[in-house]
Amino acid sequence: METMNSQMNVDAALDALNPDAEWQPDPGRALRDLQERNSRASALTRRSMLAAAAVAACLCMAALMEFRGVSAADRVLKDRQPAPDFALPDSTGAVIRLSSYRHNVVLLNFWATWCGGCKMEIPGFMGLQSEYKDRGFRVIGVAMDDDGFHSVTPFFQAWKMNYPVVIGSARLAKVYGVEAMPETLLIDGSGRIAAFHLGVVDLPSLEREIRTLLN
Repeated sequence: METMNSQMNVDAALDALNPDAEWQPDPGRALRDLQERNSRASALTRRSMLAAAAVAACLCMAALMEFRGVSAADRVLKDRQPAPDFALPDSTGAVIRLSSYRHNVVLLNFWATWCGGCKMEIPGFMGLQSEYKDRGFRVIGVAMDDDGFHSVTPFFQAWKMNYPVVIGSARLAKVYGVEAMPETLLIDGSGRIAAFHLGVVDLPSLEREIRTLLN
């Protein structure tokens, strides 16, 4: 009798669970739960990958600056200091000497043919050269291509650049504190650094600076 009563209690407990309602498998819910877990895991993985990429980019930039012997804190040039002179041949063979541009406002642009941001700026610089040349404004491009005029001359000709381009050296890049490209400096009529721009310049702001220096 005791055994029978125990079995009846077990059966009653099982009936109370209502297996038809609560114990039926729910594939849709299971799939949704799985998708949510996978989504959370994917988001975490993406965040981890982005963080790793950011760290790698910082390390690469630090290594590049260390290789060049230049850092933002160790810039040789500061605003209002004299711009280091140089004498380098342009794509036509003519020697461009910075000191010979004294009494002009000079835009000195460090760039390369493989630099996308650099190429974005060139049409604007050409426009500034045309607009303000008669007022004593000059643009000089300093190309940092490893193969020099081999890449620069065809580019210069194809783009019909209206200002001289010279090939920069590691020494020139160091004294001008070139950390990345494009890098653009404005030099006033007394030969001093008046403005410094790292990265693609905002053309309207740059033009306002040029007008101020010309007036």
